[in-house]
Amino acid sequence: MTRGRAHLANLDLNLLVALRELIRERNVTRAAERIGITQPAASAALSRLRRHFGDELLVRGRGGYVPTPLAAQLDEQVEVVCAALERLFATGKEFSPETSTREFTLLMADYTVAVLGERFSRLMAEQAPRIGLHVRLVGESLIADATESIRLIDGVISPPVNRFRIPEINSVELFRDRWVCLVSADSPLPEAPGLEDLAELDWVVPYHRDQGPPSAAPIPRQLALLGVRPRIAIRVESYRAVPHFLIGTNRIALLQQRLATQFADGAQLRMIDPPGELEPVVEEFWWHRNFDDDPAHRWLRETLTAAASPLRP
Repeated sequence: MTRGRAHLANLDLNLLVALRELIRERNVTRAAERIGITQPAASAALSRLRRHFGDELLVRGRGGYVPTPLAAQLDEQVEVVCAALERLFATGKEFSPETSTREFTLLMADYTVAVLGERFSRLMAEQAPRIGLHVRLVGESLIADATESIRLIDGVISPPVNRFRIPEINSVELFRDRWVCLVSADSPLPEAPGLEDLAELDWVVPYHRDQGPPSAAPIPRQLALLGVRPRIAIRVESYRAVPHFLIGTNRIALLQQRLATQFADGAQLRMIDPPGELEPVVEEFWWHRNFDDDPAHRWLRETLTAAASPLRP
C-alpha cells in the first residue's frame, strides 16, 4: 500500500487536466486557453504525457491533430477521473446552485433523455445556470461493474436491475411508463393482435444480445413474459432509433409509450396495445451512498425528482 501511495505522490495531477483538454480540443493552442496556461506550457505538458505513455497521443492528420488509438482509449477514462477528482475536492464545501460551476456526470438511455431531458434541462437553466452536465448514453449491459462505475460518476438512471441492488447503492423512483407495440401506419396488424400475430412479424429490438448471458435490457425480458420468440430483423443500440426502421415496413417493435407517442403523433406510425400482461416501465435514479451527504448531489437528486414529478401519476 505504501508503494502505491508513493507512486501516486510522484504524479503531477495537473497532467490529467492537460490530457483531458488536449484530447478534447485536439489543438495545443486551444487546450492552453482552456487550461489558462501559455501555448509553450501546453506543448511541454504534451511532451511529458507522450513520454509517460510511450505514445504520440495526438498525430497530425487532415485538418489538424487526430488522437491515436491509445488516446481514444484514454479519452473516456480521463473524463471520468477528472470528474471524480472535481467532486472529491468539492465535497464538504457550501453549495449554491446559483453560482456553482460543478459538472455532474449521469449515465442514462436515450429514452430517458427524450422523456426527462427537456424538463431537467429547464430546471438546471433556471436554478443553476453555470452548472455543467455530462450525459453518457448507456450501453447494452448498462454498466459492467455497477459499484465501481457509480462511485466514479454522479449516478445512473435505469430500470431496477439486480446488479444495482447492493447496500452501497441507493435509489429513488423517478417515473413510470407502459409498453406498447409500434408499427407502420399501413401495417395490416389488427388493433387487438394475438400472440400468433406477433410471432409472424419481423421485429426491431434495441439492446438485444444473441449470445452470452441473458441481457439486462428490459425489452427481451418483456418479450419472454409474453411468450414471444421474436424473429429479429434489426438490432439497434438505441431506443430512439427503433421507429425509423418501422416506417413503410411490416416490422414491429415494443417501445415505451412516452417515447412511442413522440413518433406516432404523425401519420407514419401507430401504437397498438400488446396482448397479455407486461411489467411496467420503471425508471430510477441510482447513486453511491458516498454522495448521500454531499449538498450538491442532494440538489441533483431533488432536481431530477422535481423534473420527473409531472410524469408520475
